[in-house]
Amino acid sequence: MLREPTRPGAPLWLLAELTYRCPLHCAFCYNPVDYARHGAELDTDTWIEVISAARKLGAAQIGFSGGEPLQRDDLEMLVEHARAIGFYTNLITSGIGLNAARIERLKLAGLDHIQLSLQDSTRELNDFVTSTRTFALKQEAARLIKAHGYPMVLNCVLHRYNLPHVAQIIEMALDLGADYLELANTQYYGWAMLNRDQLMPTAEQLVEAEETVNRYRERIGGRCKILFVVPDYFERRPKACMNGWGSVFLGVAPDGAALPCHAARSLPGLVLPNVRDMPISQIWYESDAFNAFRGHAWMREPCRDCDERHTDHGGCRCQAWMLTGDPAAADPVCEKSPHHEQVVQTVQFARQPGKVEERPLIFRSRENSLAR
Repeated sequence: MLREPTRPGAPLWLLAELTYRCPLHCAFCYNPVDYARHGAELDTDTWIEVISAARKLGAAQIGFSGGEPLQRDDLEMLVEHARAIGFYTNLITSGIGLNAARIERLKLAGLDHIQLSLQDSTRELNDFVTSTRTFALKQEAARLIKAHGYPMVLNCVLHRYNLPHVAQIIEMALDLGADYLELANTQYYGWAMLNRDQLMPTAEQLVEAEETVNRYRERIGGRCKILFVVPDYFERRPKACMNGWGSVFLGVAPDGAALPCHAARSLPGLVLPNVRDMPISQIWYESDAFNAFRGHAWMREPCRDCDERHTDHGGCRCQAWMLTGDPAAADPVCEKSPHHEQVVQTVQFARQPGKVEERPLIFRSRENSLAR
């Protein structure tokens, strides 16, 4: 593919996906559906080398994620190293495995920020969508985070099952002392794509939920900042995915694969470089994978001459592939795409009897992953 003549800037954000291991089995997990088939996790020394190289390249923030990063016994060591060399450190966690001793060690290591995921305001739905019994553990994790002086940052993925509970979810967040609540409607990648027809809300559900959020915003003011992220399928224009491919985001998977976006492993023909085999700087500036959709030279019509291409960068490459079979196509979320009707129909048919096949959710598990 053609490449832009200008050299990209440095990455700003390093996402360290330390492990695909996770105690939860969420039906909307963004991890690859075939995660169980990928190689062994990077060891501590290699992660330290990766973190150092990314910081030297210019990255300023690091997110420790997974799977569940608390599954790694060396998490504190990695946090301490990242903090010592100047990273702002984030832990993105389900909270399972976070106890008083662990959070004290993380605090001592210099961890700056914790984002805790919640699934619902009720024990029943939390335990259903995660296929676990973890509701009480998450509540305790929230209390530990607050008690240790961290900003209370909560994330809840929304879908057809819990959208009617938005008011209760907000009330729960307020009771926990949340400073920020991100209500992130499901985006359909990974396991969520497998379960799309079962998770897709109706337009009416989404409108009602957003109206509820707006009422709470007016009522509580600055007590808690509530973010409401609309699912792509309900938009008329695509999002600027990752602020542009190879622009600010650098991900590293548990096996060392370097990712231009979270879901890049799904793209056919894209050979992802590995930090075991290639220096981070070479990966970022020179690898075919990170240059594949950088800039705008790769675009076709209708994107190539669109006035919005500098804003949306053509939308999401992974979504284009999943919906059209062509990763270079215009994101079908955009109403200018010749495939936009596919998105429109998916939304229209949500929960209409006879329009989509009703079947059980497929939960994230090693067994289900190996079956893919």
